[in-house]
Amino acid sequence: MDRRSFCKTTLAASMAAAYPLIGGCGQKTATEADTSIRAVSLDGAEIELEKAAIKELGEALSGPVMLSGHPDYDGARQIWNGMHDKRPALIARCLTSEDVSNAVTFARERELLVAVRGGGHSWPGKSVCDDGLMIDLSHMRNVEANAETRRAFAGGGALLGHLDDATLAKGLVTTAGVVSHTGVGGYTLGGGFGRLNRKYGLTIDNLRSAEIITADGQVRTVSEEQDADLFWAIRGGGGNFGVVTQFEYEVHPFDRNVLSGLIVWPIDQAPDVLDFYAGWQEGLSREMYTGPAMLTHPEAGNVIAMEVVYNGDPAQGEKELAPLRAIGSPIDDGVKVQDYKVLQTHEDATVAHGIRSYAKNAMVGEFSQGLVDDMVDSYIADPRAAIFTHTCGGAVSDVGETDTAFPHRNAETMLVFFTGWMDPAQDAEGKQLCRDWHAALEKHSGGYYDNIEQEGDTRVARNFGPNYDRLRQIKSEYDPGNLFRLNSNIEPA
Repeated sequence: MDRRSFCKTTLAASMAAAYPLIGGCGQKTATEADTSIRAVSLDGAEIELEKAAIKELGEALSGPVMLSGHPDYDGARQIWNGMHDKRPALIARCLTSEDVSNAVTFARERELLVAVRGGGHSWPGKSVCDDGLMIDLSHMRNVEANAETRRAFAGGGALLGHLDDATLAKGLVTTAGVVSHTGVGGYTLGGGFGRLNRKYGLTIDNLRSAEIITADGQVRTVSEEQDADLFWAIRGGGGNFGVVTQFEYEVHPFDRNVLSGLIVWPIDQAPDVLDFYAGWQEGLSREMYTGPAMLTHPEAGNVIAMEVVYNGDPAQGEKELAPLRAIGSPIDDGVKVQDYKVLQTHEDATVAHGIRSYAKNAMVGEFSQGLVDDMVDSYIADPRAAIFTHTCGGAVSDVGETDTAFPHRNAETMLVFFTGWMDPAQDAEGKQLCRDWHAALEKHSGGYYDNIEQEGDTRVARNFGPNYDRLRQIKSEYDPGNLFRLNSNIEPA
């Protein structure tokens, strides 16, 4: 099909009443719309999508185009964060890059609002939209790893658990996040923090190429050698530049039995633990990853916990960890040699799909005494609230702040302020808890991490700092109409 003439049908004059499923390419549709359907444009104006155009899109895709009323529609529109209950006008379930190209072209030609769902997390809820088109990659989740080439290829809808499983089975690993049902797509494009980043760098530092569909519908393979500017931009610039359908990662030899686990103290020992940690963590080896968290545990009560992963000889890790273990009187020490996947999945149930959750974050340049004092003083004893850290340094800071689009290379840690609940009646209170905790520590912030921040849009220029002007120029080249705007949006120059 010639993409330049793809689905060039005029908008109808009447509004929609029927919302069926439109079948995939070469298939008969199970049902068909009786008339046009209501949708929304990029600028928020109400538009109509003609039934013939929707039918043509359905016939062009190998997966279905779903409209409200189909039994799979509600499942397809639901993302991890239950706070975001939005209803796209249509959902294009894409199974191939060509499917994505056709869906992108359909949206661009109609200036239709677009959301891109990868694995389906999206804390801020930007992978789903009301009355627009959701491009759903969730079935493009194949992952393959090769021990000889030390490469892994992951589809745009794969989860971090899929990536870990495929690589660990071959005695390999790359930096992946801290919840296994996170999608690789949004996670990677934002930068990619994980428990191995001090040794191997951020996930984007291990990205070697990507297949991306840009706003013109072209399927491009980008790397340091091909479309290098675009490849630079997607390493930290988020989903601003297109839909990535495949990632190629460098992977590293790895013994999955690692010294790992949690050490837990009662919260009244937080001053001693954090005071010690602030100085101790500066001298840690790259093999050692430790990060404190403060939370209300359902059984242990108010606690400070330290997450530990040592990527090396366990005996050496025990020696390096010994000074931390000597601080205070832990109520639990679960650090031992165990499968890496134990820690990689231990938060999965706590943040299971459907939880209503709100988060803010802060990139912190120094784990200072002032930060320690404010962390202790600001602690909120509420089972819905917690503060976590993602430790940086090591290989993360080896990369210059302008070498990739991700600018926060000199941060020592990232603070993540998390609240979670199930009752919709607690939405306002749950969000305010998070905002209050963040406000108490915001003065230590040097920016934010796009994948988590809820209200970062007004601070995009300051957050990307020296990379912002270049990002705007690249945005102008590959997405001049700002089709991909449901993200921490970089407007075209």
